[in-house]
Amino acid sequence: QVQLVESGGGLVQPGGSLRLSCIASGFTFSTYAMSWFRQAPGKGRDLVASISGTGGATNYVTSVQGRFAISRDNAKSTVYLQMNSLKPEDTAVYYCNANRRTDRSTYWGQGTQVTVSS
Repeated sequence: QVQLVESGGGLVQPGGSLRLSCIASGFTFSTYAMSWFRQAPGKGRDLVASISGTGGATNYVTSVQGRFAISRDNAKSTVYLQMNSLKPEDTAVYYCNANRRTDRSTYWGQGTQVTVSS
């Protein structure tokens, strides 16, 4: 059974930091690119950052470059999102995603809420 379980969300003041984690099970983690998406209230789900299966390549949306860092530990089947200098506009539900181009398989986590507010 495939599972992606996110954790680490919460309420933080502007300028603060959070580290999200996503633990995967039920599939061969290292063969999947991993991404973090977010969905703010009333808006669509947008890509935030992605990382290749080996961890050698990363990609970020412009609005988080220099503030967020995605990483992965294939031995622990876990992907992380370190979020620094958080802004109110970063408030959203953050979702973990696994995808593999070869067979177009994709999996989603249940999401974790991040709220940036004073």
